[in-house]
Amino acid sequence: MAQEPPASHYSTLECWLGKLTTGTPLLEAEVKQLVAKAREVLINESNVQPVAGPVTVCGDVHGQWHDLIELYRIGGSAPDTNYLFMGDYVDRGYYSVETVTLLVALKVRYPDRIFILRGNHESRQITQVYGFYDECLRKYGTANVWKYFTDLFDYLPLTALVDNQIFSLHGGLSPSVDTLDHIRQLDRVQEVPHEGPMCDLLWSDPDDRQGWGISPRGAGYTFGQDISEQFNQKNGLTLVARAHQLVMDGYNWSHEMNVVTIFSAPNYCYRCGNQAAIMEVDEHLQKTFLQFDPAPRRGEPHVSRRSPDYFL
Repeated sequence: MAQEPPASHYSTLECWLGKLTTGTPLLEAEVKQLVAKAREVLINESNVQPVAGPVTVCGDVHGQWHDLIELYRIGGSAPDTNYLFMGDYVDRGYYSVETVTLLVALKVRYPDRIFILRGNHESRQITQVYGFYDECLRKYGTANVWKYFTDLFDYLPLTALVDNQIFSLHGGLSPSVDTLDHIRQLDRVQEVPHEGPMCDLLWSDPDDRQGWGISPRGAGYTFGQDISEQFNQKNGLTLVARAHQLVMDGYNWSHEMNVVTIFSAPNYCYRCGNQAAIMEVDEHLQKTFLQFDPAPRRGEPHVSRRSPDYFL
């Protein structure tokens, strides 16, 4: 039986969460401590991490810290609401440090309530191009915090399975993967490879064309409705839930409701004008989509859209 952490463990985490929920970054030494605690939690999770409903499933947040706080306002605070985030916490937005630190701290504080998967941006190479590396240098003066987090990213689960029915991951399917057992056998503790099944799970996209196609992203594949239907049937699944693509309404059904894309960064890159969404899954696997607009900036009135759409 696992030993209960000492009270000081929780008091330290509560102190850090208090700072992070006001947008104050942790000190470098605190990040180092937090990442060490997170590694101990994540190393025990599976490549196909089981998640029990009810749970709220979220897509990309991309360093938009204010909008992550809005997401919690719309969806409910932790640990009252269980959350599953499907990757891409950093890059593009201005607050990748605050965003990823908050999510990791919540994971450590509530390990059975918060689940965080790996996205294609949780990678050393990608973060050196799209902002996280430079942000760490700017905010800390060294690359140490970037290294702590990118080392931690190697331990993030690749996929999750909600109540044995909803397969959740960042990107999409792979021609190298027929069953969930294939994914369970992968060695995930590494930088995201340029090709192969681990790469595909983080990079692939659904497509209107049947079969497998060459991805315009230069990594992963496109996959048609025939592929997703066959994968779901073979693995006893009802749905593939994934993120990775900007969709203007925050969510988008495809492949005759075999696949749903969820994107949780409103007004992506502060200029795309899209809504964001999260998907609430109840204990009966019924799904409610909550859409929301960007969090108000200082001096702006607070107008938020909470418009649920119900699907069986």
